[in-house]
Amino acid sequence: MSRAWEADPSALFLRRLGKSPQELGVTENKDGCPDIWELDNGDIAVIGRDLTDVYGPSLPADATIAHDERLVVIPGSILRAAKADIADA
Repeated sequence: MSRAWEADPSALFLRRLGKSPQELGVTENKDGCPDIWELDNGDIAVIGRDLTDVYGPSLPADATIAHDERLVVIPGSILRAAKADIADA
């Protein structure tokens, strides 16, 4: 069964959306850097903490996580800083 959307592993990082984690003070470069990037095919890559096992059992009824997906959490400041770089629908 094919999906309506599939991630393209050949896509490259194009640009950071928002400010760097260092600029926002959400990292000390020791244990990871939450971040949001646009890929050259228009998809978005999110770097965050994997909390799939924590949040998976309590997802809303209309949300699911496929076996090859992960739920990641990023600081709200990272997403808010990216707002200006994200096109309106």
